Amino acid sequence: MKFDRSGVSTSSGTKEAAQGKLDDSAVLDSAHVGDIIGAFGTVKVDDTRSSRSKGWRRLFTLLAIMGPGLVVMVGDNDAGGVATYAQAGQNYGPHLLWTLLLLIPVLYVNQEMVVRLGAVTGVGHARLIFNRFGKFWGAFSVIDLFILNALTIVTEFIGVDQAFRYFGLPSYLGIPVAAVLLFLFASGGSFRRWERWMYLLIAFNLAVIPMAIFVHPNYGQVVSNTIIPSFPGGINASLLLLIIAIVGTTVAPWQLFFQQSNVIDKRITPRWIPYERIDTAVGVVLTEIGAAALLIVPAYALAHTHAFGNFTSALGTAVSLRAHAGSVIGDLFALVLLDASLIGASAVTLSTTYALGDVFNIRHSLHWSPRRAPAFYLFYAALLVVSAVIVLIPHSPLGLITTGVQALAGILLPSATVFLVLLCNDRVVLGPWVNSVARNIVSGVIVWILVLLSLALTAATVFPNLTGTQLVQGLGVGALVGALGGVVLLVRGRLESATYDRTTPSMKMDRAAVLKERENWRMPKLDKLARAEMSIGRKLGLGTLRAYLVLAFVMVIVKVVQLASGH
Repeated sequence: MKFDRSGVSTSSGTKEAAQGKLDDSAVLDSAHVGDIIGAFGTVKVDDTRSSRSKGWRRLFTLLAIMGPGLVVMVGDNDAGGVATYAQAGQNYGPHLLWTLLLLIPVLYVNQEMVVRLGAVTGVGHARLIFNRFGKFWGAFSVIDLFILNALTIVTEFIGVDQAFRYFGLPSYLGIPVAAVLLFLFASGGSFRRWERWMYLLIAFNLAVIPMAIFVHPNYGQVVSNTIIPSFPGGINASLLLLIIAIVGTTVAPWQLFFQQSNVIDKRITPRWIPYERIDTAVGVVLTEIGAAALLIVPAYALAHTHAFGNFTSALGTAVSLRAHAGSVIGDLFALVLLDASLIGASAVTLSTTYALGDVFNIRHSLHWSPRRAPAFYLFYAALLVVSAVIVLIPHSPLGLITTGVQALAGILLPSATVFLVLLCNDRVVLGPWVNSVARNIVSGVIVWILVLLSLALTAATVFPNLTGTQLVQGLGVGALVGALGGVVLLVRGRLESATYDRTTPSMKMDRAAVLKERENWRMPKLDKLARAEMSIGRKLGLGTLRAYLVLAFVMVIVKVVQLASGH
């Protein structure tokens, strides 16, 4: 595939159509406009038939468009995910499987919103926050992302290190090799080549399914624990920390930034949103099946052994599996850990460099080669190198980082989700693609549940003498407050909508016309948009949430240090 100086695909003979779309949209990188070039096919920029086609043509179109949803979802089961799910299974058996079932709608709802944002706006998540809410809130979102992503990339290299050490290979060999491979995956100047590498890694990741079958789980017990929530040993700070870690590793903030930017980089426009929704849904199912398998393997293979209830690390789990379930299970677990670490490192590093490209307005696309986008690949390489070096430093607190980063992701997720919901209700940004009432209700429930979990963890850390019953009562009161607040917001939203429709009939007619042409609706250029109004109530709400999250952030670090020190 060749590109002209603007980065627009020229091999299809549709340069003019692509350039026209660039001139009319808010897209910041010219490489983000043109043919959709997927691992399994190409969709022309001027294709007007495939979006409504049926049969084999529809399947081939889906295969060409699929990718961002699969990569972000399977990348979710990264090194930290493998460790977290293994810890849940090894310490609590199959009793926490229910958390994975509840996270399915959370995953899909969040990622479907960023699919619409990416396809409709053509602008990354960080850039939208900066533009719509100002530098103050934009800086907060990017700083959160950068710190958390940097720590997450370190955990990916920890996973690489543990997998190599399982097979007796030294760290100083395995980690540099992994870093070089990750750079080579992304730096070929071909989106298609990178996506094919990701598909290869994703295919191997499916080894977790036969591995779970080989340990002969009790399927009735698995189904029961998936459907019926339970809290083994009662609700306490340690269990809450693990549940929040499961949430944080399953629905991480980096996923929002990555998929929105990857949808843009793949040149997916509103016409193809239904296909990308399917891609996301398939990814959600696969990642939750994989997560369940990773939990089930140690839960049943290590049951009734001295290793049960004594999780130390993913490496320790692999060694225990080899000792108690055979070398095949142990080796497969270690290989899945290595594979998951590579997928996660690639996705999380790209999430960060995409965001930095948006913020600093530099070329940021896998369609560019390092020569054409040097700053983009310099950021990418620097993140890999720094993370690899941290893992190689003797006596680095690797266990502390691995344990804490997943919980911190869960703590910071409410803030990321709030900005996501605000953007998806911004008619200037999404026009006819704004959230429906049902989506807003689900999103509100998700945010409030995450806040309640972090509140419970903070309370259990500050007041260690709180009983499980008191924590449950507190969660119940919080749920009631959230329900009442939701009713107030719903009524207020209805009244504002009715007022809007009565006072602006011409706009109502315009919106009706736009709805008929949703496929072609794109957000105008950013310099033509007035900044979103920040009411006093919204500022107070966001400020309160930010202050609380800082406190919760500190409390999680305190709890992790306590656990790491054995207190």
